[in-house]
Amino acid sequence: MCGWAGILDRNAPGGAELQAQIKRMTDTLEHRGPDDEGTWCDAPAGIALGFRRLAIVDLSPHGHQPMVSASGRYVMVFNGEVYNYAELRRELEPRGYRFRGHSDTEVMLAAIEEWGLLAAVQRFVGMFAIALWDRAERRLALVRDRLGIKPIYYGWMGTTLLFGSELKALRAHPSFKVTVDRGALSLFMRHNYVPSPHSIYAGVRQLPPGCMLELRAGVEHPTPVAYWSAKEVAERGTAQPLDLPDAEAIEQLDALLRKAIGLRMVADVPLGAFLSGGIDSSTVVALMQAQSAQPVRTFSIGFEEADYDEAGYARAVARQLGTDHTELYVTPAEAQAVIPSLPHMYDEPFADSSQIPTYLVSKLARQSVTVSLSGDGGDELFEGYSSYYIGDALWRKLRWLPIWSRTGLARGITAVPTAAYDRSFGWLAPHIPHLGAGAQMGDKMYKLAELLQMRRPEELHQRIGSHWTPPAAVVLGGYEPATVFTDPVALAALPSFVERSMYMDTVSYLPGDILTKVDRASMAVSLEARVPLLDHRVVEFAWRLPLTMKYRDGKSKWILRQVLYRYVPPALVERPKMGFGVPIGEWLRGPLRAWAEALLDERRLRDEGFFNPAPIRTKWAEHLSGARDWKFYLWDVLMFQAWWEHWGSCG
Repeated sequence: MCGWAGILDRNAPGGAELQAQIKRMTDTLEHRGPDDEGTWCDAPAGIALGFRRLAIVDLSPHGHQPMVSASGRYVMVFNGEVYNYAELRRELEPRGYRFRGHSDTEVMLAAIEEWGLLAAVQRFVGMFAIALWDRAERRLALVRDRLGIKPIYYGWMGTTLLFGSELKALRAHPSFKVTVDRGALSLFMRHNYVPSPHSIYAGVRQLPPGCMLELRAGVEHPTPVAYWSAKEVAERGTAQPLDLPDAEAIEQLDALLRKAIGLRMVADVPLGAFLSGGIDSSTVVALMQAQSAQPVRTFSIGFEEADYDEAGYARAVARQLGTDHTELYVTPAEAQAVIPSLPHMYDEPFADSSQIPTYLVSKLARQSVTVSLSGDGGDELFEGYSSYYIGDALWRKLRWLPIWSRTGLARGITAVPTAAYDRSFGWLAPHIPHLGAGAQMGDKMYKLAELLQMRRPEELHQRIGSHWTPPAAVVLGGYEPATVFTDPVALAALPSFVERSMYMDTVSYLPGDILTKVDRASMAVSLEARVPLLDHRVVEFAWRLPLTMKYRDGKSKWILRQVLYRYVPPALVERPKMGFGVPIGEWLRGPLRAWAEALLDERRLRDEGFFNPAPIRTKWAEHLSGARDWKFYLWDVLMFQAWWEHWGSCG
């Protein structure tokens, strides 16, 4: 796991200045690669590549980057892991290739020379962000892994193309200009993250997952090309579902997961896993332990607040599997102490509050290991979110009602104050697991009123996961660029609400929120996080499974549970889904109140010119009084404000 940056400039300065520029950029990425650094420049060609290395496989100098191919034609920097490199190496050696070390980088370059970039990338199994310079063609290629586990940002600043693993590297270049993209800000306020291909900065893009981009100096707007399409995988899988007995499907999934996890256990440094005690992480750890002669090192954190504490569940699973388990109970003060570092860690506004415990468990793991496996991806692949089946049930009822009827019903619901719902029905919340911790019935009823007015299933699913709606009402000059939820070209032709929702989350929420959160939090402490459930072969298999193997007998992730039950008794993991959060709402009314008040000051909001202060101040007052629970909305604004306070003066 590493970090890299690059410059392509048809008017590049001399070699010494170009070298200094790329060095400044990669210095900002030391956290992603504390073990080694390197630069490579060709001033006449206008190209510079820089690298920071976190050594995982082949700790020797033979793994140093930027790396030049054996023929001298290609120069590459690469962040991530290609797990099947040993298999590719065995195939390349009879063709005459000789290797100095045993790094995956060297094998990747040989594969590109032998088969060409596209064919080689299609054979790579792993997570990767690649920048490849072709010295013969003077052409730069950027390639991002299929699911978007590893990040790539790029953008033109005048005649200079800047690209890298994080925005802070691009910001370190003297030509970088800070201009907030109001469209990206609007999307952030809706989703709590900035979805690709956008970034918070005008002129800077994220390369979408599963895409490659070829660039030459002076050609400023090439179009990314997909070498693997989640849309095609989903459409093909649902059109050609597997017709297997339950036992055979479970056996095939077990074998696929075992192989994917086994590949990700290869490392020349200590390795472990995050363990929450839930279905996904427990499955990963169970299959790790089944393939390990030694106890697997597992890590979890606990909280004093019972509604947010999963440590006991993780401890029970660890005891059952016989892992070498470490847990740390975190006080509210320790968790809150992370907040000032979030703007620098996440580099652009990011407002999933589980970013805090993700960082804390990464920090805990890094004290013992350099690589940690994670269970992310199971919800999107195996129908794990309650919004899928709740939304499906709601849409089945709504689609038969005319919109005028639903609109009238919504007006009737919102005619009753939220406090009245809380007084009359608040006692129900603790008895309905899907409502979540601290659910307020009034807020839920008002959310239902909004959902009643949705006209399309994609619109309904988007609204379930939205915060500020419409964002343009709070973002000055705001507008919403097209996304997978609104662009007919991006929508997949899938037969059901559930499948469409799973697809939309796989290409938006998963890379934009979940994987971004894990990458930045783990890399902040120089820890490599691997996500075996997102092996693309597992993804392709999951899309061929009928929904009856994902949700059955009132249980989500049915088939994944059956695999887990081979190793762990059901009683240890059968419980309502908790998520991985912290009590932000309560903290904003208590120890974080002064910090939040300063960032939400009405004059400050007006002077900075990004937001309409009125709706923000109204929600802040209602939240403080306890009349409404606006924690997610307020956290969006606070994370932008904190980010702007940290980064707004640069450039």
